[in-house]
Amino acid sequence: MILYHGSNVLVTYPKILESDRALDFGKGFYLTSDIEQAKKWALLITKRRKIGKATVSSYEIKEEDLNILSILKFDYANEQWLTYIAKNRKKEEIYEKHDIIIGPVANDNTMPVITLYLRGDYDIDEAIKRLLTQRLKDQVVFKNEKSLSYLKFKGEINI
Repeated sequence: MILYHGSNVLVTYPKILESDRALDFGKGFYLTSDIEQAKKWALLITKRRKIGKATVSSYEIKEEDLNILSILKFDYANEQWLTYIAKNRKKEEIYEKHDIIIGPVANDNTMPVITLYLRGDYDIDEAIKRLLTQRLKDQVVFKNEKSLSYLKFKGEINI
């Protein structure tokens, strides 16, 4: 499986960095299988940080290695996915037993719905109904050093 990481720098050796940001799947190294999504992330991060150059780093993980790791996968925006994201966005303690989390990304289009859900304006059924109409890209999050050890850097992709 080929995965991409968009940033303002080339990342040849992925690391799990401490962050105070409330991310969808919590702390981890974020990738996507969608090159266009990675390019958008790279441009956005470079614009926000006002330093570096929008860069997409590509990686490979072998299918047989995925069978070794513990993976939590959300196939689409469902109640379990929204509950998991909500806990991470609220920075609630989650005991993480998985090496990799895979699922839809809460992007700029979904954030208003998720914000209204977190605020209590939408119940979970209403939020899911609104989210299912959106074509969400994927995100693949490597949660620990064990999972990162299976990820092999392949190269840089020009934007």
